[in-house]
Amino acid sequence: DDMAGEVDNEEETKDNNVLQSGNYFVKEEDDDNIVRTRSYDLSITYDTYYKTPRLWLFGYNEYGQPLSGTEIFEDVMADYAKKTVTIENHPVFEHSCASIHPCNHANVMKNIIDTLQENGVEAQVHQALFVFLKFISSVVPTIEYDFTMDFSLQ
Repeated sequence: DDMAGEVDNEEETKDNNVLQSGNYFVKEEDDDNIVRTRSYDLSITYDTYYKTPRLWLFGYNEYGQPLSGTEIFEDVMADYAKKTVTIENHPVFEHSCASIHPCNHANVMKNIIDTLQENGVEAQVHQALFVFLKFISSVVPTIEYDFTMDFSLQ
């Protein structure tokens, strides 16, 4: 099953914006007011060498096609592209993904927690993932993260 958004046996109908495939129709919207966005699959593995989480990003363009490494780097802060963020094979899915290298994760996470404590916020164990995602959002600021809770470093 191809999840890249392709429709098998497409046939154009009288309306050029409607494609027929099998027993259903797919309406392609006009581009007048649509803001197309990229999307990412995020996965987190545990790096046994650095003993920290490691984030992997697999991106898709607005049409559901996989992004190239160059396109992914467009969404990464320039200071991190090709240094902290590299393109590597995912250890489970075995395809190329952007990876945020975990070598400094522990130090950065400690700095974030120290900043929280300086601001009178006691970090809770159950907030560790949110702290990690807050850190990652500084590396890849173009991705909107749903933290499902209010979390601020200020």
